[in-house]
Amino acid sequence: MTGTLILVGTPIGNLKDASERLRETLARVDIIACEDTRRTGRLLEALEVQRGPRLVSYFEANERKQTPYLIELLRGGSDVALVTDGGMPSFSDPGYRLVRAAIEAGVEVDVVPGPAAAVAALVVSGLPTDRFAFEGFLPKRETARRARLEEVAGDPRTLLLFESPQRLRALLEAAAEALGADRPAAVVRELTKMHQEIRRGSLRELADATPDEVKGEVTVVIGGAEAAAPDVRALAAEVNDLVEEGLSRKEAAARVAERSGASRRALYDASLRGGDA
Repeated sequence: MTGTLILVGTPIGNLKDASERLRETLARVDIIACEDTRRTGRLLEALEVQRGPRLVSYFEANERKQTPYLIELLRGGSDVALVTDGGMPSFSDPGYRLVRAAIEAGVEVDVVPGPAAAVAALVVSGLPTDRFAFEGFLPKRETARRARLEEVAGDPRTLLLFESPQRLRALLEAAAEALGADRPAAVVRELTKMHQEIRRGSLRELADATPDEVKGEVTVVIGGAEAAAPDVRALAAEVNDLVEEGLSRKEAAARVAERSGASRRALYDASLRGGDA
């Protein structure tokens, strides 16, 4: 009988966010695969896990090597919990490779949900939460970073980014240039910790207020691009083309409005005026 791989979310700062299920899971599994064995050891001590399971190092630099080893342990019947230094495994942290390998090996995969810095930063930012895109860490090199920002410049979704504290100002400067200085944003630093800081403003305001180097874990939330106003003149011409093809003006206006998001009444009236808005 194979074991179970359990993705376990751990506190991103405040240990009071640890759930009873988290403690119970870490206490009962045979092995904990973790980024930093010392840090996870301190977490187990704080959770009063008396008879600790075996800790196995599993981080970005060794996950390719360690994944087959952990799969063999799972196949042998060991239950393995995967944790990171804080937050949800596999969410911009090691884990995806192990999950895929476990699924392919027929090993059951379970999850104990916990805090996630990106989601917590999103909901506290004051920016739209209905649609968002998680970009993780952008490229370190200036040219590649600028290119990626230009790719997402027109995205209407709220953007979530992680950034090194040493590169935060450079990121904000680049984002202000590529996305627009007035684009609303928030910098969320050291979430749930003693020195938690949440700053909101335009990208330019945030860049100007950020020193060359800050400390702690940083999440940047950036408002999406505003949708361009529909070109009523061009859309009204489409309505008239459909009318010439045999549709009623009402039906043609409704069809173009549904596709474009423009007002059906505005398109109907503009088509009667020959396209003048």
